[in-house]
Amino acid sequence: MELTATELAQLVYDRLELADTLYRYASGLDHNNAETFASALTDDCLLDFTPAGEKLGIEFPVLRGREAIVGAVLAIIGPLDTSHTASNVQTEIRGDSATMCAWLLAQHYMPGDGPKRGTEYAMLMNRYEAELVRDGRHWRFQTVMIDNVWAEGDPGILTALATYRAVRAKGRGR
Repeated sequence: MELTATELAQLVYDRLELADTLYRYASGLDHNNAETFASALTDDCLLDFTPAGEKLGIEFPVLRGREAIVGAVLAIIGPLDTSHTASNVQTEIRGDSATMCAWLLAQHYMPGDGPKRGTEYAMLMNRYEAELVRDGRHWRFQTVMIDNVWAEGDPGILTALATYRAVRAKGRGR
């Protein structure tokens, strides 16, 4: 099937916007920016980290809803020195919905430790399987399933800060 110039332009635009959704998601995490992170999610988005969590020994519930996802994920990842690199983005568009498969390499360090030599870290290569929907001119994640392909370092970094804060609050009688 040959595409018209208009159809081809729309396809290219949609593919760029789909990739931009992933980049907004990652940038929001890396910069602890709730607005940017939230801009990549639908109101009723579902985030499932359990496949990756099981492999990494991390308990993390399936989250539903933009507000719940942003609050829970940024509380854990936001304060860390972190960076995400996206690659191998593959999309399939069907009208106003799309699927995406992508790989994200994530590096995580405790706050302020990222640039220091010899600090503990977690480096994760995760595979993202997602469903997206068109929202006006942009796309948003409807579902995101994250599975871990490999890891280096200590994945406990991802929950270490939250554990520290909980112990500290308990010590203060909260």
